[in-house]
Amino acid sequence: MYQFGGLYMRRLMTKPATEVALRGDPSPLRWLIGVELARYRNSAHLSLTEASQLSGIGRAKLGHLETGRQQQDPHDIARLLADYGAEQDDIDRLTSLTNQADEARWWAPWAQVVPDWLKTFVGLEGLAESEFVFEPMLIPGLLQTEQYAAAVTANTPRVRADYSERFVGLRIARTRRLTDTERPLQLHAVITESALRLAVGDPELRRAQLRHLLAMARLPTVTIQIVRPEDGPHTALTGQFVVLGFANVRSIGYVELHDGAVYLQDAEEVRSYTMVAEDLQRVALDPNGSISFIQSVVGE
Repeated sequence: MYQFGGLYMRRLMTKPATEVALRGDPSPLRWLIGVELARYRNSAHLSLTEASQLSGIGRAKLGHLETGRQQQDPHDIARLLADYGAEQDDIDRLTSLTNQADEARWWAPWAQVVPDWLKTFVGLEGLAESEFVFEPMLIPGLLQTEQYAAAVTANTPRVRADYSERFVGLRIARTRRLTDTERPLQLHAVITESALRLAVGDPELRRAQLRHLLAMARLPTVTIQIVRPEDGPHTALTGQFVVLGFANVRSIGYVELHDGAVYLQDAEEVRSYTMVAEDLQRVALDPNGSISFIQSVVGE
């Protein structure tokens, strides 16, 4: 599985997903604001044409505002949200975001080796306050050692051999959010026993990775739970997923595919994945039991 997280938005036939093109992706912050605009318009049961007629903003411009491909002016945002019947607190919340610096360009040193569909995911993760990840196959990317990340990257045909080292560098750079004293990322990871035991690299590399997990679990920003077959069934039947939480916009669900991913933006869809996350936390070993289990695997 491609641990950076894919981002090629596929439009679901019955779901309100937003497409992100392979080239010229909007900044993650504008993308998030656009998602919120589209949510409020859909809640008001307005088409783009109807919203354009109501607000006096051209349909093409309105579409670009929702995709984040055009800089969003706070006056336009306030006018649209008022027309959609949004509460004043929500109007203030979103207009304040338009004046916020987009910090998602920290990955600029890796821009030439990172595909466009990946840049947006990395940027969104950089904007998030919290992340829940369920990983059935591998140690989650944010918890990998450099050696484990290198071994995983070396075994995927999706990364050019001459880019591998720089891809690993990006993956390690992402982990710094977990120890950022000013704006740390709160990570909750549920990992399967089979992911712990997957034969990545040699035995010493795997032991070092497990010891790293134990060290990360001691961070106040990190919670790790292990789910074993004997813990019984759970509702995470479709595999790996992520829920990103943000300070001023609603959470987004992320489901990775073989060559891309789908972002779930509808509140009910996100809630369904939040419920799956809660079920996983209920079924899995608690954090202390998970630490003891990882220690037992290291001892093996």
